[in-house]
Amino acid sequence: MRLRLPPFIRKALKLTSFWQNYGLILREFKYFPLPAFLAIAFALAAAGFEGFGFGFLLAFLQSLVSPDAAPFKTGVDWFDIWILGIQEPAINRLYRVSALILTATWTRALFNYLTQVYTELTQQKLVDRLRRRIFEQLQAVGLGFFSKTNSGELINTLTGEISRLQAAFGLLAFIITKGLTLVVYLLLMFQLSWQLTLISVALFSLLAVGLSTLNARVREASFDVSIASGRFTTRAMEFISGIRTVRAFGTQEFERKRFYQASSGVLEATMKAVRGWAIVRPMAEGLATTILIAMIVIALTLFVANGTLQIASLLTFLFILFRLVPAVHEINGNRAMLNTAWGAFDNIRELLRTDNKPYLKDGDRSFSGLQRAIAFESIDFGYDPDLPVLHNITLTINRGEMTAVVGSSGAGKTTLVDLIPRFYDPTEGRILLDGIDLREFQIHSLRRRMAVVSQDTFIFNASVRDNIAYGTPNASEAAILEAARLANALDFILEMPQGLDTLLGDRGVRLSGGQRQRIAIARALLKDPEILILDEATSALDSISERLIQESLEKLSRGRTVIAIAHRLSTIVRADKVVVLEQGRIVEQGTYQQLLDNRGKLWKYHQIQHELGQVG
Repeated sequence: MRLRLPPFIRKALKLTSFWQNYGLILREFKYFPLPAFLAIAFALAAAGFEGFGFGFLLAFLQSLVSPDAAPFKTGVDWFDIWILGIQEPAINRLYRVSALILTATWTRALFNYLTQVYTELTQQKLVDRLRRRIFEQLQAVGLGFFSKTNSGELINTLTGEISRLQAAFGLLAFIITKGLTLVVYLLLMFQLSWQLTLISVALFSLLAVGLSTLNARVREASFDVSIASGRFTTRAMEFISGIRTVRAFGTQEFERKRFYQASSGVLEATMKAVRGWAIVRPMAEGLATTILIAMIVIALTLFVANGTLQIASLLTFLFILFRLVPAVHEINGNRAMLNTAWGAFDNIRELLRTDNKPYLKDGDRSFSGLQRAIAFESIDFGYDPDLPVLHNITLTINRGEMTAVVGSSGAGKTTLVDLIPRFYDPTEGRILLDGIDLREFQIHSLRRRMAVVSQDTFIFNASVRDNIAYGTPNASEAAILEAARLANALDFILEMPQGLDTLLGDRGVRLSGGQRQRIAIARALLKDPEILILDEATSALDSISERLIQESLEKLSRGRTVIAIAHRLSTIVRADKVVVLEQGRIVEQGTYQQLLDNRGKLWKYHQIQHELGQVG
């Protein structure tokens, strides 16, 4: 259920500083209005019963201090006669008022409990909504965003900053509920003595203005905490992910210094914020106590002495004031702590922004399969528009054929093939599938008919079965086993302790490089793609693993349109077309033998690898 406010109210609300500060939270309430409404309603009810109980405190004190005085009346005849018992003896009236106060107290306690329950429910729903929004944002944003953004900072925002925001919402909810109670206190105080109430409001307003300066400093310090936390998360992730490299190069001491420095940065930033907000509460308490003493002296000398205010009324006023002062302390302290979360607010807001991030616009055509060819027409591309990586690429990849892409490191081979599944869009030119611009197709329908096997295979921390069936969730066990067999992976899978159900660990740490590649090939075989992209799938492997994987790739490539980036030329000798890239430009293309006969770039690569014994 979604709640929509009238347009004029939305416009007016967005102009307020409150919305600008807390709009990130407030706009999410439309997705779960009921628990939020109930939390506020129960908080109002609790504040109302607090006021109801204090309203009869005057009658209670009057019965104790002046039992012979005229009975307390509300002005509602039936209530005064039947509930307060104004016609009964003083002791009976005392019993009735006591019962009313106790009833109000326990009813208030019940509503406070319900307020906490529904506030927590609202808080959890808010956090769940924000996590989902961040996930959808990361799903939708182009890959160019990830190449410019530190993964550690993203993880910190998704986990640490969300937790800080969750804590901040709890503080904000407390401030709102306590604020409602303060309103009830003020109404009761006005009824008892409007003069004393105005003096109290004036003095506490001066206190609030003074503390606002301190809260502003705390807010500024909170941004440093978020920055330091992001750096620490990045450093920790790099250390854990690169632990083998750290130990291989004996750089433990270097990493220790970097890690300690990042940890110290978090400590220093946090303590800077703590020194800011920690002073707020004790200062507020000291000043509030001073105001309280001043109020007692003023009341006794100016109002009680001349008979303007009765002792029972003064005692009730002071009792309420004594309850109000700690509430003001708590609100001021929580406001200061709330300001420490501004860095988290800012980070999450920045991550959820859509105006400064790259997105791929989805097409409206369903891709039903390649019939003729993939055609590159005058393609230019650069991750940075001012620094192009590909220049004027014109190329045709025929259906059912194998097209190999070779070139030196940094020539743009991977960038070129990444344009086919629309990981990126070209900055100039267009890619056509059977004469239709690639951007007109639905991205999901396009990628569903493609598979990528790269040199950097990602293995999930899940079972062998789940890794092979990734992207094909309804695959039968027989189909999974057949894909593993064709990928030359079945033998080592069956040797594992739980076979297909064996957990592979983070990034497949329990597998060798060759085994990870064969799992990836089995995954691609199970998907049964029409278009297959092989990005140096056999590089950095030993000769036995390379032979097994090459056999698997030959089985995978049969009857498909294959685009293969080759490191070893022996793997592409039988390609239908070879494209040679240099510095982002196509320098030659043709069959392998034609290019050898031309004695161009491919011939030079062939000669080098022939001398190294990598090609016949």
